[in-house]
Amino acid sequence: MSQYFEIHPDNPQKRLIQQAVEIINKGGVVIYPTDSSYAIGCHLDDKKAVDKIRMIRQLNKEHNFTLVCSDLSEIAQYAVIDNINYRLMKTLTPGPYTFILQASRDVPKRLQNPKRKTIGVRVPDNAVCSALLEELGQPLMSSTLILPNEDLPMTDPHEIRVTLESVVDLIIDGGYSGHEPTTVINLVDGSPEILRQGLGNTDWLKQH
Repeated sequence: MSQYFEIHPDNPQKRLIQQAVEIINKGGVVIYPTDSSYAIGCHLDDKKAVDKIRMIRQLNKEHNFTLVCSDLSEIAQYAVIDNINYRLMKTLTPGPYTFILQASRDVPKRLQNPKRKTIGVRVPDNAVCSALLEELGQPLMSSTLILPNEDLPMTDPHEIRVTLESVVDLIIDGGYSGHEPTTVINLVDGSPEILRQGLGNTDWLKQH
């Protein structure tokens, strides 16, 4: 049975954030709110927890996991970013965008796309998520909370609890979330390429 924390969406309770990070550091799988939808995540060095997320979401080996980071400087540790892409990402973060970049040596191979050696990275604009990342001191290995055979992420924390409390270690209730996933932008091959249109606006691309 999982723990269930009701955390204030604007002023997260520090004590609950610390407890949540303890669960993550002990290998727990956690469901938490972001600026686009709920996500499922774990410690990036924990293979067992990553495998559990694969099982819950029924993901294949090709799935690009996302490192959810606290800021751009943290992203630069895990992904290769040139100056042009850095400037672009600076204008779009924090926000509902996932960027596909070449993974750096600090990213465990099992989290990279096996063929392209890429990793998804993002900086959400969400107070609960930011507090978690600050306390954790490193990125959360994450995936959007979309269940098998569903097209949209789960949005209602109470429904999430009923459905998933037996298979995860912690559910953070940060209120209702949106149901649109992030906009995914491939930055590996130079010019930005939209792989998935989601919540993030892409009008800026027409100006390029």
